[in-house]
Amino acid sequence: MGRPKSQHPRARTTSVRLTDSEHEDMTRAAALAGFNTVSDYLRHLHERSQRDQAAAVPVVRRDTAAQFPANLVRPFYRTRNGTIFQGDSRGFLFGAAAEKSVDLIMTSPPFGLVRKKDYGNEDAHRYCDWFRPFAEGFRRVLKDSGSLVIDIGGAWKPGTPTRSLYHFELLIMLCEEYGFHLAQEHYWWNPSKLPTPAEWVNVRRVRVKDAVNTVWWLSPTPWPKANNRRVLAPYSAAMLDLLANGYTAKTRPSGHVISEKFGHDNGGAVPPNLLAIANTESSGLYQNFCREEEIAIHPARFPAQLPEYFIRMLTDPGDVVVDPFGGSCVTGMVAEALGRRWACVELEEEYLRGAMARFTPCPTALPKIRSEPYALHAPCTLPADGVPLVVDGGKTRPPVGDAAAVVTSGKQKRPGRTKQESLVA
Repeated sequence: MGRPKSQHPRARTTSVRLTDSEHEDMTRAAALAGFNTVSDYLRHLHERSQRDQAAAVPVVRRDTAAQFPANLVRPFYRTRNGTIFQGDSRGFLFGAAAEKSVDLIMTSPPFGLVRKKDYGNEDAHRYCDWFRPFAEGFRRVLKDSGSLVIDIGGAWKPGTPTRSLYHFELLIMLCEEYGFHLAQEHYWWNPSKLPTPAEWVNVRRVRVKDAVNTVWWLSPTPWPKANNRRVLAPYSAAMLDLLANGYTAKTRPSGHVISEKFGHDNGGAVPPNLLAIANTESSGLYQNFCREEEIAIHPARFPAQLPEYFIRMLTDPGDVVVDPFGGSCVTGMVAEALGRRWACVELEEEYLRGAMARFTPCPTALPKIRSEPYALHAPCTLPADGVPLVVDGGKTRPPVGDAAAVVTSGKQKRPGRTKQESLVA
């Protein structure tokens, strides 16, 4: 009896060029995996890759969506381009917003601080569990070409000068459980940050001040739309001199080949992923409005230049920008000024009352004059070889009077966070 014809015959071939050592390695790997041929092994790897990709993209569970209907949020204020919602942002993500309708989520969730703040930050150890419904909602509303940008500060473990890993655990969870891709990490350096935590920095002198927030730029696919020409920085004096006087193409000691194209004026320098933005504003339109109206000033506002950077680089005019932890609606203010459609969601109505200062009687314009560059000194600029080490690592507190002037850490406001009350059972 003849062999029946296959409904899916393997009629196509693909040629892969390999070196002798590559072919030997692949043949050995195929044999170790239990396959008779390299072709079977490659098909196996392809099928496993497809399964892994499918597993990495979670389906929105009906039970999750049912928990957070659209009526958990209500419109609080509308502008020409956007809407402020008051309520639980999960109601917006699962009920009010359409699937794959958002181009950018730009937000700063409550940090996982061990010591509780008055704007509802989550305990570091429970942070990922608390964040999961939001992550699921983010996947639901983001377009494949969209981006998720999360500004998130670190936390110290209680009683020791060691760091919590919660913000790294969050990143891994978002990538491994919800299929996000890490497009690039950024670091927001606040040059004006006071030297905290005071106990470890000023008293026991075993750590340096914590002045950098991590900013995770994630995306549902490896290819979110973006263009760094939108956020170019001024050329340095050395580069301006090079453009004026020419450059000789050569190979640098590192092995990088610098061609003639290096001397071409592209209109500005590509910025690094270190964002130097001071957060020093203690008086201004927003703060003055809150004081006059006796409204609580949000204690953790990020500066407008942070969302502006990502909104410019990752969205076009008319695109949709969402901040699910809206706070005082800095993201909405910037999106309005840049002609993007937007939505901010905030649970605490008091903060939204203060946010009205950013939109009434007219939306606040972005500043035309930007701050001067900040100086970052090279390490060991002021060496002190004669200073003894703290041999016990700061385990013993120095006697009173031996420590330098201390900044009261309880009064230090941490930049870049917004309010969302914990609903963890």
